[in-house]
Amino acid sequence: MYHRAMLSKSFLTACLGPVLGLAYLLAWLALWPTAQPFWMLPYGLRFGALLLAPMRYWGWLLGAECVASFGIVMNQGAPAGWNGLLFGELPDMLVMAGGLWLVRRFGWQVTLNTPQQMARLLLIVLVLVGATAITDATALTTLHRGGDQMLRTLGEQLLSHYLAILLLVPLTVMLLRDRLDRGALISLLIDGVLVMLPSMAILLLLSRQAAPEPQFARVLSLAPILYFAFRHGWRGASLAMLVTSVGITLAEHHLGYAPSTASAYLLLAVAGTGAIMLGSATDALRESSAYVAEQNAYMGAVNYHLDQLTGQLRNAARGNLRADENQRRHLAAELHDELGQNITAIQTHVKLAEARLRQAGLEDISSSINTILGHMRRALHRLLDDLRPAVLDEFGLMRALDEGPIRDLLTTAGIAYHTDLYGDPRQLDEDIRTAIYRLAQESATNAVKHSGATEFRLRLRIGKRQGVALALLDLRDNGTGLPARVPRGGRGLQGMRDRVTSLGGDFRLHPQQPGVHLRILLRNSTGGADPSALA
Repeated sequence: MYHRAMLSKSFLTACLGPVLGLAYLLAWLALWPTAQPFWMLPYGLRFGALLLAPMRYWGWLLGAECVASFGIVMNQGAPAGWNGLLFGELPDMLVMAGGLWLVRRFGWQVTLNTPQQMARLLLIVLVLVGATAITDATALTTLHRGGDQMLRTLGEQLLSHYLAILLLVPLTVMLLRDRLDRGALISLLIDGVLVMLPSMAILLLLSRQAAPEPQFARVLSLAPILYFAFRHGWRGASLAMLVTSVGITLAEHHLGYAPSTASAYLLLAVAGTGAIMLGSATDALRESSAYVAEQNAYMGAVNYHLDQLTGQLRNAARGNLRADENQRRHLAAELHDELGQNITAIQTHVKLAEARLRQAGLEDISSSINTILGHMRRALHRLLDDLRPAVLDEFGLMRALDEGPIRDLLTTAGIAYHTDLYGDPRQLDEDIRTAIYRLAQESATNAVKHSGATEFRLRLRIGKRQGVALALLDLRDNGTGLPARVPRGGRGLQGMRDRVTSLGGDFRLHPQQPGVHLRILLRNSTGGADPSALA
């Protein structure tokens, strides 16, 4: 089965060469009658065929062209035709084939999707057209011994060959390599009917008039080429240029209108080159825009996914904070109920035993026990305040900040405490209210332990923006401040930063000498903080 498939593939490969040669022969014979002094489409057909066909089939293509040229010579029946075939066509074919062979051997891939690739193709075209034109002019000069004829032939060959390649090669690449999709093809056909047909009608109508209307018509016919370059890229520009060129040739050589000079075809070649480059740049820009849009869509999806993950992490952190507060509340209740009651019971028993201890002369023992129990009760109260400040539940956030343990802590340390409170804390959920109190408590504790400050200021603003409750907390002291390099691993500031981040807030440490200045923004929603509120 495998050998049968290999034999079938080899047979198709062997048959493809003659088929391509026959198709090329028919196409050459079909285009030859259209040849004009400045319009040599068979030359463009040869360039496109050698550029795109596998090199193993070149022999069939060049052989088919030799057969076609031989048939034309036989049809003409002129002895000079043989000289033209031997000294004109054959060297021309060999020079072009040799140049394209070098191009193919260096691994250049035929593609026109970027301006750089299009410019590279046009440069190759110019080099090969110049080489073949010089070869043709030299051969004809050798035959006819005329320097003037050499210069005239050189100019004519350069223009006609370059224009032929410009007309046919992009079209061939489009048909064989870079085909249009259905939507682009329909749009191109619609624009062809709406734009090119009226343009060709105007060209034919003005070409019948006396000068300078025909020249004006030929210049005007170049406008649709630029339009198609903008609308449909290099494919639209090549098709529009081919239609315009056919219209000019039809008006001159088949309808008998005023003929064009070499300058008209030169203008067409220059405008066509610019339009092809413009179309290629337009295609590259659209492809780049599509790629950017695709990347933006991808980044949008990634950002959406990251937002979801961030929300999940923030919710998890918020849940951990809530669980921690619940655990603190439970532990505080247990300590208050168990240890607090036991201390009260011990104090009661000591009070009952005071009379007997006094009779035994041991009243100092009862006094020492009462002192120790007093220290234990105060330590228990401080621990309970750290675990879950009862003042926050009993008096609310504003009164807890203004009159609670924070003021007692600072006043005991000899630090003046100033508060500036505004807003309704009921707009905030319990997690935010607890976080505000904890942040103020931690900042005051740091000021007492590390700053050596004499003044501590707390400013709180609560309000709504775009329907979302916000709390802006400003904490500052006039102490020694932080070192030049703040250790991020410290439990105080880092713990405050982590608490704010877990609630979706914004934590900013402002450098200030003297002292430490913190600005914290918290909000009920899980979205990011509004940076303008911290400005």
